[in-house]
Amino acid sequence: MSEFPTNVKYTKDHEWAKTAGKEVTVGITRFAVEQLGDVTLVNFDVKEGDEVAEGKAFGTIESVKTLSDLYAPISGTVKRLNTELDKKPELVNEDCYGTGWMIVIEAKDAALPGLMDAAAYAAHVKASG
Repeated sequence: MSEFPTNVKYTKDHEWAKTAGKEVTVGITRFAVEQLGDVTLVNFDVKEGDEVAEGKAFGTIESVKTLSDLYAPISGTVKRLNTELDKKPELVNEDCYGTGWMIVIEAKDAALPGLMDAAAYAAHVKASG
């Protein structure tokens, strides 16, 4: 099983969120990448300036195995999308916590209430199978 970085928070849906001031960068976890296999497409249903709601889908990720929704871990305004993923979706496989990030949200509450730390997320992954 993967190690989980301690400088980010996690959702039960296997997204990670990293805070820098009011901006929160979001991506999917290494566990999610391992479950998906080779990522072939990342599609965003939002654009810069749109509002996203916690727990609601902001896009989809497609792999050789499946198509999955991407969920916003927090509510806020979309500040940036990783448009590099249009040309190189494999960045998610190569560096899911770095160059494979997905979206930056200006958070209404950057404290990330309700998200798990690395230890809690590791326990969640272990419990889910």
